Amino acid sequence: MGETEQRPTAGSRLGAQENAGISTLEHGQKPPMTPPGKLVSIKIQMLDDTQETFDIPVRMGSWGPKHVVVKFVVKFFPPDHAQLQEELTRYLFALQVKQDLAQGRLTCNDTSTALLISHIVQSEIGDFDETIDREHLAKNKYIPHQEALEDKIMEFHRNHMGQTPAESDFQLLEIARRLEMYGIRLHPAKDREGTKINLAVANTGILVFQGHTKINAFNWAKVRKLSFKRKRFLIKLRPDVNSSFQDTLEFLMASRDFCKSFWKICVEHHAFFRLFEEPKPKPKPVLFSRGSSFRFSGRTQKQVLDYVKEGGHKKVQFPTEKAYFIAKEVATTERTYLKDLEVITSWFQSAVSKEDCMPETLKNLIFSNFEPLHKFHTGFLKEIEQRLALWEGRSNAHIKGDYQRIGDVMLKNIQSMKQLTIHLRKHNEILMELENGIKNSRKLETFCRDFELQKVCYLPLNTFLLRPLHRLMHYKQIMERLCKHYHPSNVDFRDSRAALAEISEMVAQLHGNMIKMENFQKLHELKKDLIGMDNLVIPGREFIRLGSLSKLSGKGLQQRMFFLVKICTSCNLTAFGLLSLSQMEESEEEWGVPHCLTLRGQHQSIVVAASTRAERDKWTEDIQMAIDLAEKSSGPAPELLASSPPDNKSPDETTVDQESEDDLSASRTSLERQSPHRGNTTVHVCWHRNTSVSMIDFSIAVENQLSGNLLRKFKNSNGWQKLWVVFTNFCMFFYKSHQDNHPLASLPLLGYSLTLPSESENIHKDYVFKLHFKSHVYYFRAESEYTFESGSSFVQHNWRKDLLKL
Repeated sequence: MGETEQRPTAGSRLGAQENAGISTLEHGQKPPMTPPGKLVSIKIQMLDDTQETFDIPVRMGSWGPKHVVVKFVVKFFPPDHAQLQEELTRYLFALQVKQDLAQGRLTCNDTSTALLISHIVQSEIGDFDETIDREHLAKNKYIPHQEALEDKIMEFHRNHMGQTPAESDFQLLEIARRLEMYGIRLHPAKDREGTKINLAVANTGILVFQGHTKINAFNWAKVRKLSFKRKRFLIKLRPDVNSSFQDTLEFLMASRDFCKSFWKICVEHHAFFRLFEEPKPKPKPVLFSRGSSFRFSGRTQKQVLDYVKEGGHKKVQFPTEKAYFIAKEVATTERTYLKDLEVITSWFQSAVSKEDCMPETLKNLIFSNFEPLHKFHTGFLKEIEQRLALWEGRSNAHIKGDYQRIGDVMLKNIQSMKQLTIHLRKHNEILMELENGIKNSRKLETFCRDFELQKVCYLPLNTFLLRPLHRLMHYKQIMERLCKHYHPSNVDFRDSRAALAEISEMVAQLHGNMIKMENFQKLHELKKDLIGMDNLVIPGREFIRLGSLSKLSGKGLQQRMFFLVKICTSCNLTAFGLLSLSQMEESEEEWGVPHCLTLRGQHQSIVVAASTRAERDKWTEDIQMAIDLAEKSSGPAPELLASSPPDNKSPDETTVDQESEDDLSASRTSLERQSPHRGNTTVHVCWHRNTSVSMIDFSIAVENQLSGNLLRKFKNSNGWQKLWVVFTNFCMFFYKSHQDNHPLASLPLLGYSLTLPSESENIHKDYVFKLHFKSHVYYFRAESEYTFESGSSFVQHNWRKDLLKL
């Protein structure tokens, strides 16, 4: 026997069951018993125009029409499509937009129409190919008289390279929601003068149209009462001395049934968008009833959003094995990496093209090496997401094959990535040439500083130039975890191990170059925060640690920022606040100050104190290591730079002790907040959190970066907010979704502690960890045990080794 042909359904792309049916039952409830009687077939037409047939039992005498087709459509159109959390929901809304275009309901200008169709085409056939596009548009008519717009549709489609179907749906809804006719259903009527008009209802209120042009709107806040009397639809407005409208507006509709139907639609929209909770049913009268007892039934928009934030909605059952979540981590971090590349290839390049501030040779050097990387990783991300869709059963689920693996995709792309090594080797030259250009051109320096003030540049500009090398380290770390998880007999083990060997070889070839570039970049970042240290970046100088210590002087303990560096070649440096170290000893008993050290140089000594014993031990270890290395190599002694506070605030504006002149003349080399954007640099965070960070910490953080969805809750709030979170550079960056170009907010994590919430905190949810610093408390909730362990251990391992272990 041959296999039954499988017809596509509305949710086939996302793995919906073949015949899921439609139900309004709450979770846990059972359907009523099927009454005896004759079965009548009812067809339900889905949003993609496919039909499902259901046999409904009916009793004698209650038969309806023989041929009934019930259409499944969107009822309420939310003003913000980002409120639609699930990809399946956004897909269904996108199908409704596509249907509205075809039926002429969603009218707009030719440019908007072509742009909408280009996103539909991208979601259906993928990246642009002129031949395939023309064939597809010839077979599929999205609007009447489509031929006139085909060239414009293909022109827009060309710009969507690498966009996944989910991203296309998101962009489609983003454009559609801004159109005047989005979600509008016109109901013919006449005003008091007999003029033909159309009435419609939206999330904001009742709208009046003449043809397809909106001529009036009555906001829900202005409407006091809605009613109907036979064919007359009545709107009673709230009194307003500034309004020219009458107290009650009257519209005449075709019949009583049409009028009542529109009145019900208005009641439902008002309840859904305006009420906090479902309205209670009207009590039944004892003898007589007056008016309709109709009420909206179901959750309101607020209840739905709260329910989703709490994670109460029934989710699609995704795979739970660890290998799947490792593969998902590859996809989520690749999305962030691609966005980071776009900061250079799109945002920075666009800004550079508008300003005559960068030499052509430097432009070519930067963009000719970054554009091939961006193109390759766009395709790489698409392959990963397609594999995940197959793994989850969301895409082309009828295709048979073993897709529950990721090693083969990684091996194929890592081998292809080797061809890009020539571009990766150029990054050292790019970084140095850009810094030299900034040094020699005040115009370029100002331009780069202004670009860093843009929201899209959420990290220092030169950090984005190092991202491709950071990503190699991240691939290696992920593949090591995957190979450690797999048993050698696993079908994916061989490919995963081969991919690990390939990426390890690439990392080994570029590792030495990357260490030099990291040091070079870190010294330049310090230079931006230090005033009067123009010769900080010199050949042979290596950064070791920076942080806050208290210096003992005649005026007591005063907070200072210290920077430990070492010289690998014989160079001399003249700078204020510089101490060449030759000896170090603990001196708590001598000075009676907890956690203090005496640091001795050739001509002077200073006494410093750390905030905790753990901080003192970190400084002791690094300083002693630098002194020992200098003695073994007979090179110059390591240097300790001291500076004053990072802010010039008044005593009323800060809680730390204020700066004053001292015998080391350190205040002449001051830290200054040069712009609002530089307020969250590592230097400023270390100062205000009274902590420190080393070059080793930076290196570990580079290898471990995470991206993904987390639910966040504040200490005194009730609900959970779903956010796209990026962990990098000792900081959490929060986005509304992964499509956003810049973060909504950030949380520097140096100094924070990580624990599990206690019973008294009443956090009765799974996979929750707590971050706290003094009175600041945040709760984060992961989607799975793997994400929970990865996120919490990542914060713990990378940023504070002395955190309480989970």
